[in-house]
Amino acid sequence: MAIAVRVPELGESVANGTIARWLVKEGDRVAVDQPLVEITTDKVDAEIPAPVAGVISALLAAEGETVDVGAEIARIEEGASAATGAPAAKPVSAARPSAAPKPAAAAPARQPETPAPDAGRASPMAKRAAEDAGLSLGSVTGSGVSGRVMKADVEAARSARESAPPARSAAEPLPALAAKAPAKRSAASRAAQEAETKARFGSYAIQEGDRVIPMSPLRKLVAEHMVYSKRTSPHVGTVAEIDMGGVAAVRDAQKRAFEEANGFGLTFLPFIVHAAVRALREFPALNASVLEEAIVEKRDIHIGIATETDKGLVVPVVRNADRLSLAGLAAAIEDLANRARNRKLTADELKGGTFTISNPGRKGNLYGFAIINQPQVGILRMGEMVKRPVVRSVGGQDAIAIRPMMHLALSYDHRAVDGAPANGFLFRVRELLEEAEFDL
Repeated sequence: MAIAVRVPELGESVANGTIARWLVKEGDRVAVDQPLVEITTDKVDAEIPAPVAGVISALLAAEGETVDVGAEIARIEEGASAATGAPAAKPVSAARPSAAPKPAAAAPARQPETPAPDAGRASPMAKRAAEDAGLSLGSVTGSGVSGRVMKADVEAARSARESAPPARSAAEPLPALAAKAPAKRSAASRAAQEAETKARFGSYAIQEGDRVIPMSPLRKLVAEHMVYSKRTSPHVGTVAEIDMGGVAAVRDAQKRAFEEANGFGLTFLPFIVHAAVRALREFPALNASVLEEAIVEKRDIHIGIATETDKGLVVPVVRNADRLSLAGLAAAIEDLANRARNRKLTADELKGGTFTISNPGRKGNLYGFAIINQPQVGILRMGEMVKRPVVRSVGGQDAIAIRPMMHLALSYDHRAVDGAPANGFLFRVRELLEEAEFDL
């Protein structure tokens, strides 16, 4: 009996992944839970295990191919032996069969375009918008989970159809090349997009001494996710200057005892997270997501911590961060960061974040605005902490003092958050850090 191996859920808002490397070949005998393939997404690298013991009868996706969650990528003949296994399977090709073929009669020839979504593949608002615009849903690529067409996709397709001139000069600004999230794209549509870009803007001629570095599958997915976020959310930024003298004093007084008790050092990051969590309780507009034409303010506070690894940036999530003490936050952050760098995170630990904090480290420079981690509406980026002269009031008189100063930069989604709550949130974070009333 042939058992299908399918791509499992790989994390929130992850609709597909890229086959990085097959660990088996056709005809190999495998045991239950033996790793079969490595799949890369913009959030995590995952190994898919064998659901049963048997012989690999077919590999249905090639290395480097993008596959959807739920797609069939291999078949295993359960209980077969290598000598008496299933008949030779078709060779792996870039064109894989449909993940879930339907019993209805198929068209006589495979069409290269993305299949038209059925009633379950488009939201009601998307259908209504498509009717109003005179668009066929089959011509719109969806940005929702598993390619579901949303209202924003229809509006973007209509805008592209109405505003695209027959030709553009190289001096014109680059419009969005794809009105869709990083979901399923056919090889034909990807090639057409690349050809269009090259035709309009030319290509750089490689010069002697240039070093060409092909994008890894993870880098490509991160790039798509960042472009999608900038295209989806109107980013606005605001900056606060924080006197970290009080926090530094608390840390200096506690760091030795803390390290002896916990086995790792106490950094400034848990203080920032603790202050941000408290401020999010007071300003829930920042702990939210945009869902079609509604704003959902989340009850739980799950903080994503942007972490750099040797394979790129990942964002593991500290769950229920508002229920943890400062020491508990420090332990959770340390554990997630270590496992992220050692590639030990699970997909569940990379999903469900409601707000993100980014810490570039000691060489973070003055400040910078980070790109919002969709579907969240805000991200807080730490700047470098440096000692600088500032004016302080001492005994009713102004005086110049040397203080450890840090800039915190907030990027927020102006669809969901106005300036008043965004600035109020950041001001409250500043107050909490300068008051420095932390209890480990």
